Amino acid sequence: MKKTDWEVELGIVIGSQATNVSSAAAAAAHIAGYVLCNDVSERHFQAERGGQWDKGKNCATFCPLGPWFVTADEIADPQDIALGLEVNAKPYQKSTTAQMIFSATYLVWYVSRFMTLYPGDVISSGTPAGVGAGQSPPVFLRPGDVMRAWASGLGEQRSRLVSVSS
Repeated sequence: MKKTDWEVELGIVIGSQATNVSSAAAAAAHIAGYVLCNDVSERHFQAERGGQWDKGKNCATFCPLGPWFVTADEIADPQDIALGLEVNAKPYQKSTTAQMIFSATYLVWYVSRFMTLYPGDVISSGTPAGVGAGQSPPVFLRPGDVMRAWASGLGEQRSRLVSVSS
């Protein structure tokens, strides 16, 4: 790994099959709940090796979820959750889901128009400003770094990076 990056996000957990949902309002009935998500990304795979962004999202240990699954009825407003991420105690991301371009229900509605969503599927909602690739100069994760990701009501993750030989 050369350019491993962080992305704190709201994870939207599907509770019932959703295919071509009629509206964003109707999509709420298909949301079981929410989780904290750190959508870790290898920017070198995404930007410098051609093709789709997906290949930078699928490495072992990427995208830790949790520590808790919180049901939709326990979250008063999914568009009012504070999010943040620090690397080695330095804050890089601090925002709220109110700043999301698309709401959680819109994302479920939109994705359901192109693919069937099944119970247990998780949609990563997108990350706020402050990822490493967006720093000047860019900042990427190194072995020994400690990430702390958090979301109000959804808990906190601490991850220490280790070097893995292939």
